[in-house]
Amino acid sequence: MDTFSHALWGKALFGRKGTNLLALLFGASPDIIAFLPWMILRLINGTFFDREFGKPPPIEIIPDWVFFMYDFSHSFITGFLLVFLLYYFRKDYLWFAALAWPFHTVLDFPFHTKEFFPTKIFWPFSDFYIDGIPWSRPEVWFTNIILLALVLLYKRRKAMNTKQK
Repeated sequence: MDTFSHALWGKALFGRKGTNLLALLFGASPDIIAFLPWMILRLINGTFFDREFGKPPPIEIIPDWVFFMYDFSHSFITGFLLVFLLYYFRKDYLWFAALAWPFHTVLDFPFHTKEFFPTKIFWPFSDFYIDGIPWSRPEVWFTNIILLALVLLYKRRKAMNTKQK
């Protein structure tokens, strides 16, 4: 799934008053950790725009460390360890916003193929993944957008009704 959708799902499901921005960040963090350093390097090297717009880069040009960072950041082990540490050391609602991180994994697991960043949910203990349906398929992408819009509209309406009372 695209990073922007992950961020919005984080806010929609795990954002509360005072933690909306953190829920957005936690929702996007697995992709940011995995891909942002390589994107910055490609911008610096002048190779970022060496591909057709909207198409993923050829798998053979992606460095091994990007795959390592993807596996690390998209594992339930990493996500729930973060949630546990925040819950244990911070007794506020920050841990709840951090649930957006493992939810990112929930969304990616069925919607990544074995050809392009399969999501190994129990890495480093297991390399288990499924050959999912690509999130770029219209029926997946549009369903994501519609469900996300419905959840965000529901939360907005609920917040407005709460303010009126």
